[in-house]
Order: sequence, then structure tokens, then C-alpha cells
Amino acid sequence: MASTSKPMRQQVEEYISDLQEKIVSAFEKLEPGSPSFKRDAWTRQQGGRGLSCVFAVPHPSTSEAAAAAQNTVLEKAGVNISIVHGTLPPAAVKQMRADHGSMASLEGSLPFFAAGISLVIHPRNPHAPTVHANYRYFEVTEPAAQGGEEATAASAQGKVVAWWFGGGSDLTPSYLYEEDARHFHATLRDACAPHGSAIYPTFKKWCDEYFFIPHRNEARGIGGIFFDDLCDEQHKRFGDLDAQRPRTPDAIFTLLRSLGDAFVPSYLPILERRMRMPSDEHARRWQLLRRGRYVEFNLVYDRGTRFGMLTPGARIESVLMSLPETARWEYMSDLGGDGEGSEEGKIIEVLRKPRDWV
Repeated sequence: MASTSKPMRQQVEEYISDLQEKIVSAFEKLEPGSPSFKRDAWTRQQGGRGLSCVFAVPHPSTSEAAAAAQNTVLEKAGVNISIVHGTLPPAAVKQMRADHGSMASLEGSLPFFAAGISLVIHPRNPHAPTVHANYRYFEVTEPAAQGGEEATAASAQGKVVAWWFGGGSDLTPSYLYEEDARHFHATLRDACAPHGSAIYPTFKKWCDEYFFIPHRNEARGIGGIFFDDLCDEQHKRFGDLDAQRPRTPDAIFTLLRSLGDAFVPSYLPILERRMRMPSDEHARRWQLLRRGRYVEFNLVYDRGTRFGMLTPGARIESVLMSLPETARWEYMSDLGGDGEGSEEGKIIEVLRKPRDWV
């Protein structure tokens, strides 16, 4: 990537805006006859803006046209970006000091900037997997200079005292197709490869551990990659290999761009293979049960969802965009409990014992 004098926050904002449009356009081209994504621009009173691009078909009870449109490839989907800024309360600053040595001497409230893209795709066909991806940048600065002739535009923003990148992408099928799992993981591995041999295996293991539902003793899906707090400081996740990974803001941002650009080629070929497969009510029932697990993880364990719901002025509709439109819970369901004896049991076995797909 060519060097630039633009601040990192501006580079990230421009990139996620461009990536959002590319991803939404890819889905709209996949099924030209279906409704377009709704583009919903919003502003945050405390500082910042966002654009939520959401796909949903009206409930069939609303009109005859809606009733006739219940066979779209996507059932619900969202590709959102947010670029927000504000002030971190002292409690949040204290918590962040544990992970960022550059903040060790800082106390009280501090300005922050956060920008990211987050997406979740829930296809209608039970054989087509749900997918999630999220890439983000976070920055903490010193308090801004107050007025006076000496206060330049740069000093008015405040010196950056801590920064980090995070993100990932993971696949959640209801039915296991090993070729899909291999394709998804291989695409992410290849995107990681130019940035260091330790990147993919570290991020893959991290993903398997993060997207785990303890009260069910199973993973949410078949994994992918996940990372957080990636900056120039020592990262315990890499151990002795920490020196072999990207460490500068530009180098880590280049890695993030590689991963973001890999989303469409990692997922669209899978969706195209599965979106028109024959299905039935049995498969739909299983899909809705698996979606129930998805909801459990997101509402109980997902840090991004919890952070969003606890953030003052957060746009809750966008925070909860990740949830499927329909899900199901059954008391003591008998589906999937027979090990390799059924297609449902096969995916459960993988969710309880994560595999290395590539």
C-alpha cells in the first residue's frame, strides 16, 4: 500500500465505506430481482455517524406482494459501518490500561475514536450458511487543546496515546459441507499468508475459542478468524512469534484490508452453491434451532453486542442487526443428538470438536 499522510482514522473511514458498498453490491447482483438493501444513514448525538445497509422482506401478512416475496435468497442481512467519537468514562479507561501499556499513566476521562464495519448474512435456504464479519479500528487520544492561538488543527484533536485493530470472519452452517468449510478457511488463510506464517493459525485458534457457547458445550459455527487489540505492543496470543507479525499501524491496516477484501470471495461462491438446493420443513426446523444457538451466543457472550448495548447513544437497531429474523427453541429437542447417524448430528460433532480445515 502506498504511503499516505492521511491520519489512520481517515484511512479506515474511507476503506470501510468503500468495502461496504462493494459487499452490498455483490449481494444485490447475486439476485437482481429481489428488493435492494435499505440504506439508512444516521448520526450519533454524542458524536459520529453511520450507514446501515439492511436487507429484509416485509412479513407476508402485510400485503399480497410481501406474501409473494418470501422466496428470496437472503432472509435477513445487514452490512453496517459506524464512525463514532466521544469520551471514555474513567471506568473504561481503567479497564483498557490493563491491555495497553501506553495508557498506564493516564486517568480520568479520555477522548476516543472508533470506526468499523460489521455484517451478518442470514440466507433463507437451510443448506446455505450464515456468515459474520467485523473489522474495526479504535483510538484513544489525550484531551484536546483548548482554544488559544497555539491550538492547531492537529493539537485540537489530541495526541494518539493508544490504538488497536480488531476483527474477524466466521461461518455458521446448519448442515456440514466440508468443501464449503475448506474453501472459506483457505481463502482466509491465503489472505493472511503475506503478513506472516503465524497469522492464520493464531487467528483461527482464537476464533474457535471466542465463538464458543459454554452452556451448550459447542461452538457457534465452524470458525474462521478472530483477533483483537492488535497494535505495536507485545501480544500474548502470539507468544514467541510476536516479532513475526505486523506491528506498525500501516502494516496492520494492510493486513485488515487483505482480510476485508477476502470476504466476498470467501463466502459468495458458497452461497451460490447452496442457495437453491432442495429443502423441506425438517431442514427448516433444524435451521431455526441452530439460529437459536446463534442468538444465545450473541446476547449472552458477544463482546461487541454487549459493548453496543451499554454505550450511551448507541443505535440499538444496528447493534441487534446480527440477530436472525426467526429462530426456534424446543424443550429437550431430539434433533442432532445421534452423532454421525444423521446430517444434523454430523454438524454437532464438528461444533464440539473443532477441526483444522486447511
